[in-house]
Amino acid sequence: KNPDDFAAIQINPRDNSANLPPAYITTLEGLSGRLQRRFLDGEFRNSTPGALFPESALDQWRVADGVMPDFVRIIIAVDPSGSGDTDNADNDAIGIVVAALGTDGIGYLLEDLTIKAGPATWGRVVANAFDRHAADLVVAEINYGGAMVKQVIQTARPRTPYKQVTASRGKAVRAEPLSALVEEGKIRMAGRFGSLEEELAGFTTNGYLGEGSPNRADAFVWAFSELFPGIVTKRQEVYDYSRSAAQGQRI
Repeated sequence: KNPDDFAAIQINPRDNSANLPPAYITTLEGLSGRLQRRFLDGEFRNSTPGALFPESALDQWRVADGVMPDFVRIIIAVDPSGSGDTDNADNDAIGIVVAALGTDGIGYLLEDLTIKAGPATWGRVVANAFDRHAADLVVAEINYGGAMVKQVIQTARPRTPYKQVTASRGKAVRAEPLSALVEEGKIRMAGRFGSLEEELAGFTTNGYLGEGSPNRADAFVWAFSELFPGIVTKRQEVYDYSRSAAQGQRI
């Protein structure tokens, strides 16, 4: 009732730099823009309205101790772009993630290997990840590059099991079926993935509201869509053919 009786001051890490290790400030300065505004500048804001992947859900189920079950399937997902090995500052990154399905029926995000590089480089990144994790399949979105994407992967690692997917719907629409799995703990982060999680935070029921192109998050969606196909399969109309064709009824 008496606001003049009170004063407020905002103190951020830089104001306390004399008592902090120099590497701490450097680490904060290396965060993405959204995370810098929160942890370096102290600009606390409410969560994005209608967020499909709330930070609270990611934190609640995060695997912080590295303890995970055996895996029954491991997927490398790739979301390509037009990035090259040089002069690519303005190009989108190539989203590359590693995800696995555990014997407990839970999906785990194991690595974010997203990179800005030309085909030869990102192809080697995919090949190395495939061998390192003893993966089962590479899933790649082909809206950009088409057959070139498969060629890059097969050149880097011949006879790699490969599946192409096509983005026929909007980004948020593709991501929405996975939202419930994240909130229920059926999909978990095996560690912290700041840049990828920032992109996931931009997916809302009103579309993607984040900054730039969410290539990391797109790769995330492709990976877990492959691991949980029953969740993302489009609804199909089935007809009751026990009736005459003229009276065919959708069921």
